[in-house]
Amino acid sequence: MTERIDSADETDAAGVVLAGGESSRMGRDKALLPFAGRPLIEHALTMLGEAGLSTTIAGASAAAQSTLATYASIVLDPQPGLGPLAGICAALAAASTRFVVFLPVDLPLLPPSLIAYLLHHAQMTGRAVTVSSVNGFAQTFPVVLDRSVLQALRTELRSGRRGCLSAFQAASDAVGEPICCVAVELLAQSGQVAHPIGLHPLRWFLNVNTSRDLEQAAVLLAHSIA
Repeated sequence: MTERIDSADETDAAGVVLAGGESSRMGRDKALLPFAGRPLIEHALTMLGEAGLSTTIAGASAAAQSTLATYASIVLDPQPGLGPLAGICAALAAASTRFVVFLPVDLPLLPPSLIAYLLHHAQMTGRAVTVSSVNGFAQTFPVVLDRSVLQALRTELRSGRRGCLSAFQAASDAVGEPICCVAVELLAQSGQVAHPIGLHPLRWFLNVNTSRDLEQAAVLLAHSIA
């Protein structure tokens, strides 16, 4: 049975943690790796919760489903092994809200205020795809998607084009508008978004793919707190 994704309040939005992937470079399931005393999945769910969103997990591996289900409800991926885009499609199909915010499990240094801002911006502008940029480069996640882009994303997936950012671009093209890309540096400079422990925006998007990445994230966190 597919889990239904509902909003916890009147925001008409929900949050989804993408916890799938083979974690081949890490060598084990990233979602349950400890970071700063808690597993990565808990950090991601907390970020979405602090941004005011109800939370669900998508793309969980078969081996980890029973454990991850103790943290939040799970949307099962009907096409396992096809990457995060398949999990995104499954979650959008299960959503009852207009907007869904997607956050991968391996970005533990993002501030919840950025997620909240991107969602607010999407709701105010009505744009179908909203992401952020740093140093002029669009970041694939976190992303706020209007549920209306589901069909376009499914078309990309069926065509074998599994790259998420390129799929988001195709989905935006399908509705006749560019991706909405918000510059993180400007948000930080204006005080609209801030990291709770003062990390510079360039550090927010450290993707934890390897054990070395995990160690680097822990060092950044420790130095900022100190």
